[in-house]
Amino acid sequence: MFTGIVEEMGAITAVEASGDGVRVTVRAPLSVSDAGHGDSISVSGVCLTVVDQGEDWFTADVMKQTLDMSTLADVAPGRPVNLERATAAHGRLGGHIVQGHIDGTGVVREMRPGAQWSVVRIGIPNHLAPLVVDKGSIAIDGVSLTVSAVSDAHEAEQWLEVSLIPETLAATTLGRAEAGTPVNLETDILARHVQRMLAFRTSENPAAVAASTERGSR
Repeated sequence: MFTGIVEEMGAITAVEASGDGVRVTVRAPLSVSDAGHGDSISVSGVCLTVVDQGEDWFTADVMKQTLDMSTLADVAPGRPVNLERATAAHGRLGGHIVQGHIDGTGVVREMRPGAQWSVVRIGIPNHLAPLVVDKGSIAIDGVSLTVSAVSDAHEAEQWLEVSLIPETLAATTLGRAEAGTPVNLETDILARHVQRMLAFRTSENPAAVAASTERGSR
């Protein structure tokens, strides 16, 4: 479990094929300072497990499903990544609850720099749009952000906007993003739970009908 508060920017240093997945090595001096085998580290929003480590690096396996769902699909040595260690139970929840389970990817459509911050518009998959609300939370490349604007529900291409303060621009890879940059998206876990529960409330849902019938026969 993470909070979306990036602790350091690291970089991919090696990528090796591993079955239908890959094994990546990441330069991460702070993240490995107290890490152990089997610990979780968020790499640009993707929860990965430490399988080997050194003084300033760690190695993790990335399975095919993760490659299919995230920007790690075309990962290569030299790519900068946002890093966050798993949050401690006694720590402060500085951002929001982030699982490190990517829902899909979006694409930066526009960067609008301002005097003190930059507004970023990101195109998102239509099926994720219902899970994104104005003033709600979202993790973009592992960064906990507040949605500042959303597209109308009837627009053909859905989008969201976030505002990045100077600290976020300087401390994360989002400060290097430009139009066309793909980003990892993780929607709010509460929104996902609500969507799933609502799907079972309709009488046309076979599972809902079966559950209702079972309750009625008791």
